[in-house]
Amino acid sequence: MSSTWLETVAEAQRRARRRLPPAVYSALLAGNESGVTVRDNTDAFAEIGLAPRVADAPHLRDLGVDILGMAASMPVVLSPTGVQAVHPDGELAIARAAAERGVPMGLSSFASKPIEQVAAAHSALAFQLYWMDGRDAILRLLERVRAAGVGTIILTLDWSFSYGRDWGSPHIPERLTLGSAMQFAPQALQRPSWLLAFIRSRRLPDLTVPNLAEPGQPTPTFFGAYARWQQTPPPTWQDIAWLIAQWDGPVCLKGVCRVDDARRAVDAGATALSVSNHGGNNLDTTPAALRFLPSIAAAVGDQVEVLLDGGVRRGSDVVKALALGARAVMIGRPYLWGLAANGQAGVTNVLDILRMGMESTLRGLGRATPGELTAADVLIPDGFRREAPS
Repeated sequence: MSSTWLETVAEAQRRARRRLPPAVYSALLAGNESGVTVRDNTDAFAEIGLAPRVADAPHLRDLGVDILGMAASMPVVLSPTGVQAVHPDGELAIARAAAERGVPMGLSSFASKPIEQVAAAHSALAFQLYWMDGRDAILRLLERVRAAGVGTIILTLDWSFSYGRDWGSPHIPERLTLGSAMQFAPQALQRPSWLLAFIRSRRLPDLTVPNLAEPGQPTPTFFGAYARWQQTPPPTWQDIAWLIAQWDGPVCLKGVCRVDDARRAVDAGATALSVSNHGGNNLDTTPAALRFLPSIAAAVGDQVEVLLDGGVRRGSDVVKALALGARAVMIGRPYLWGLAANGQAGVTNVLDILRMGMESTLRGLGRATPGELTAADVLIPDGFRREAPS
């Protein structure tokens, strides 16, 4: 097997850490405050056991599913992630890998590549937006998304921004000037393969966000766009219902952790929701998204598509989330580690890892398709579930 092949997502993470400058790798780890939520997102999966069968297993398995108005070869969606300095091709490499493996992709408003370029690389694309700049600006952005041929929107509502991490927050400059480049140079020189990739591409890591550029205005930096978001009053449920009414395709609300919010999302007209705590980057000590999933799926799973976002590292994790009521999962850090480790091929590799893990887990459970999974396929310890009071 090739020396570049990654056997597990954990190996992709180790290689990413060896390849990336410390500040860039730290930005991928992210998290907030003491990292309780980041750890619980992954630890929760280890608490769920599997209940295998030993006979009558189907010989063939079909992982295909329709999700967010798009056909998927397996119940996995690439979650939208912001400005990417892990590889020169950024979201374009991710889109090509997702297209190669038939997996839908979410593109962040804070992406480093324009939506038009990414949509040309992958047709199964959802555009993620935040409530910012007011209704007129949102309408202009939605029109740009339509013009790019994208049919699905992900509205992210679970972000309050991380102000500090106990293990240290990386310094990210407003712009990549000569001074900031000199400050960052010692780290970059420690990772020559990462630096060489950008030198060969003849471009530096891009700290601007082209998808949030207003007509006739300079392309904003990440922090410039963040300031615009911070200055915008948070949306009301009436605002959310208004936005959904402006769109003629699927709309997924990302960040739901409460049953009452899930029901309000249904009332507002959402076609899908993502049970998510923003990968541990919202409010620390929020429990793992997986702990909220069963109650939310039971409450609204027959009315909207329910996705799980947070902590997925193995194909068996995907199976566990589906058994607890999710239609599909979203992944973020795993594909970014794959991208850092080996570019587009690394992203494809990570998707193959998840597919193989799902295949073997379904075989062991005696299931032919994701839709056959039920809570009887897993062992849930007492006290595992969480449900916020309504």
